[in-house]
Amino acid sequence: MNNNDMMEKEEIFSKVLRAGRRTYFFDVRSTKAGDYYLTITESKKFTNDDGSYHYKKHKIYLYKEDFSEFNSILAEMTDYIIEEKGDEVISERHQKDFKKEYVNNDSESADDAESNAPENFTDIDFDDI
Repeated sequence: MNNNDMMEKEEIFSKVLRAGRRTYFFDVRSTKAGDYYLTITESKKFTNDDGSYHYKKHKIYLYKEDFSEFNSILAEMTDYIIEEKGDEVISERHQKDFKKEYVNNDSESADDAESNAPENFTDIDFDDI
């Protein structure tokens, strides 16, 4: 059996999750004995200075005997994060194109808040004073 036949036989079921610069691959594969296991691969794209790019990959192999405890701990950890920090993705604030909404809960309206946003400030040179 050649390599292509082995790859086709080994990979049973796959799903892909694209998440920005990261892509997650979930693959059900088959052992030589015919049992199934799961691989989770994180692939992250990096751009070189010359415009070319490369990918770094990290892979987890998860076997059936670990599914129950893995699922339990994963659910516990994700629930904890959502309970502690909510659904907002804080890291988006650090992206170049992030636009924060400036809203004060006092009597200030959303329009007034926009006029106080940093991108609407007046640049004053000390020579102007």
